[in-house]
This record gives sequence, C-alpha cells and structure tokens, in this order.
Amino acid sequence: MSSLSLGIIGLPNVGKSTLFNALLKRQTALVANYPFATIEPNIGIVDVPDYRLDELCKIVVNDYGRGFKDREIPEKVIPAVVKFYDIAGLVKGASKGEGLGNAFLGHIREVNAIAHVVRVFEDENVVRAGSENPESDREIVNTELMLADIQSLEKTIEKLEKEIKGSKDKEIKLKYETAKKILEGLNNGVFASALELSEEELKFSKDLNLLTLKPQIYVLNVDEKYLSKKSERNVSKDFEDAVVICAKLEAELADFDKNERENYLKEFGIEYSGLDKLIKKGYEILGLNTFFTAGPKEVRAWTIKKGSKAPQAAGEIHSDFERGFISAEIINYETLAEIGSLKTAKEKGLVRLEGKDYVMQDGDIAVFRFSV
Repeated sequence: MSSLSLGIIGLPNVGKSTLFNALLKRQTALVANYPFATIEPNIGIVDVPDYRLDELCKIVVNDYGRGFKDREIPEKVIPAVVKFYDIAGLVKGASKGEGLGNAFLGHIREVNAIAHVVRVFEDENVVRAGSENPESDREIVNTELMLADIQSLEKTIEKLEKEIKGSKDKEIKLKYETAKKILEGLNNGVFASALELSEEELKFSKDLNLLTLKPQIYVLNVDEKYLSKKSERNVSKDFEDAVVICAKLEAELADFDKNERENYLKEFGIEYSGLDKLIKKGYEILGLNTFFTAGPKEVRAWTIKKGSKAPQAAGEIHSDFERGFISAEIINYETLAEIGSLKTAKEKGLVRLEGKDYVMQDGDIAVFRFSV
C-alpha cells in the first residue's frame, strides 16, 4: 500500500520531539532538556489534512440526505494518513557506535523519507548538545548517514566479490558495479540520491536500503519572529527549499480547534501549519497523489504513486479489484465540486468510463468495476 512515512531526525535538542508531539496533537513523546530523552522511536499515525474530504461529504449529503433512521450519511469519513517516527537524537560518531549509534541508524531504514530537523531558534535554557549552527549541524548528520552507508556497502561488495568469482551471472556483476559506483560517490561526499544511476542501477540500489538514497526534507525549527521573515533567518542557500516551522508554536496550537488555529497562524503571517507544509513536501518528494471514493457508506482518501493506472489504484482498495479490474467510473474533484452533485454529474455525462490504461490524476473520484 502506498503511504507516506517520515522519520524525524537531527542532533539532540533541536526540537524533534516537540514537533512530534505537536504533529500528533498529544504528548506521546518525552520532551526533556537532555540528550537521548527519546530512546525508542515513538511512532504515530497522523491524518492528512485535505479540505476536499469535507466538500465530498457535503456532496454525498446533497445526493443521499443527511441520514436514514439511526445512520448518519456518510457513515464513515477516512482520511489518508502519514506515519511519523520520532527517532533519537544523532551525535557525531554514531556510525561508529557513539550515542545510540546503530540503533538510531537502523530506525531510519524503516521510513521512506527523512525529515531532518535543524535548530535555528535561540534558547539558552535548552542545551545545544553538539548543535552549533544550521550548516555544521546539517553536515554532522549527513556525514554520519554517509559513513553508515559506506560501512554497509563495503560489506555488500565483499560478499559480491566472492559470488562473482567464476560466475557468469550478469546480474551479480551489475550489482557489484552499482555498489562500487555508489561507494565511490559516498567517498567523494555525494549522497546516493544525487548520483546519476541508470534504471537497472536504481532498481538494485533500492534493495540496498541505503540511508543516503532516501528523500530528505530539511525542517528549519525557527523562533516565532522568523516564521515570516525569510531574510533574517541567517541560514545558507542549502536550506532554500526547507520547510520552515516553529515547533514551540506548533505545540501551542495543538489544543486549538480549526478556526482558532487558522486565526492564530494569520497573526504570524502564516497560511499553513507545520504539519500541512511537512506533509505537502513529503507528497512532493515521494511523488504521491490522492484519489477518493465517495458514497453514503464511506468517503475516503487513498494514497497512490503519481503515474499509477486505474487497476493499481483499485488494488489499493483490495487486491481482487486489481486482479479482476474491468473499468473505472471517474470524475475529478474540481469538476464535481463545481456541479455539487454526483448524480447530476452522471446525468450530464461528466462521469467518464476509463479502462486499464487510464493514469489516475490527483483528486480523481473513482468507482471501480471488477469481476473475479
């Protein structure tokens, strides 16, 4: 199943657990002013905010009424979700076992993208624990990720060297050459994700589960006053595409309702919360889209890879849907929202019948036909 899982990483005391608590809107992670307050990765499931779900519910009510007897319509509303991992603070030398060492690095391997929190805020009451400035903090963490991958690749290459002797298997040779190519890049300070790899090389590299191959989002944890003042944050161009948040502010917002939160954010000149920005960025770097199913029983958001065809999307709901796929009734959200009724859209011929080669678009509402 396609989904988004983000590992929140960084040096100790940069605001990872504060952010995690704010994102989950509950205090599940221990926030303490000393290194390694987080020992095991806290894991939480967070709903993906999507205004389209609310609008689809209104459309379903328009078509079917508000309810029947004791049943409310729609009976269920299920958003897409993101899995967040709050991972213990990294220290210099982690790849050699310093701090929590390999345990930390092992937890990162579980996620499909990394949210790398960098400290920009000033607070003399919060110990820096190795943190000096955004640029050096970034380098410490990235160096440890590279060193861990170098160790892993050296073991893999040693194993492949034994297998390649006397073997005519072209795949083993390709694996060996790919591993050597990535190792050379890492030794030159280049992340695996930044290397030019062929389709075959990329396919094998994914099996290596390298830390430096995972998409990485930089998260600048700033003071409240710098949220809307980009020029005053005092960080390099390396963080041009970073998600900017104030974890402290996000924690304060955790208990607010939707309207209170929106009004409070406006006071700081911010349109979206840290959660919204982080999830949006995660969807971008992993190439994810959302499609919907909508009816009286359930309105639901589903996550798929960009470029997925209709049968693959159907398979997200149930494997039988993909196996016995016949066709899909499709209308995009923008068209449906304009009409305000699925029944009316059908009457006007705006619901299309698509086959197995149809590429799903973000915001598609689908009904799948199948037979097994």
